[in-house]
Amino acid sequence: MPEAQNADAGRRDAVLESALLTFARHGYRKASMEEVARAARISRPGLYFLFESKEALFRAAVGRALDEDLAAAERILADAGRPLPERLLGAFDRWTGRYLGPLSRDVTGVIEQNPDLLGELTKTAPMRFERLVTDAVAETADQEKATQVAQTLISASIGVKHQVETREAYLERFGTAVALLVR
Repeated sequence: MPEAQNADAGRRDAVLESALLTFARHGYRKASMEEVARAARISRPGLYFLFESKEALFRAAVGRALDEDLAAAERILADAGRPLPERLLGAFDRWTGRYLGPLSRDVTGVIEQNPDLLGELTKTAPMRFERLVTDAVAETADQEKATQVAQTLISASIGVKHQVETREAYLERFGTAVALLVR
């Protein structure tokens, strides 16, 4: 039975990855369950067997991506063998930098137009990321200062994200913010 469960989990992950790419390519409103099914190489009824609606599929795909990003950020920040500024830049790249382009614009629009669509994820995931950054900065500063630096880095990241077109430009500009705030 465990082999079947692993196959089911792998199939579900593949569908979620295909869904995320489809939503990024077409936008939430224009993406159809048929397009997701085709991209995932699954039948439309098979897709509906896994996810009852487009909303449920979107929520699961974004939730999975956020969980993976948080886990990656946590691993990057925990690597004490690397300097703190390098770890922060790596964590923010995973959390924000890789989402420049159509997906970030569409997800933002979907959340603003349908605040219930992602539920608590819109609050809990950013709070978890802030906690990870605060804990990393607290290695070199007291807790109050670490919280202020983490919040300022997050604000700077959001601002830079909306001012640049490429991941490379994001990393360059945000790297300057990290250098100014973390010594």
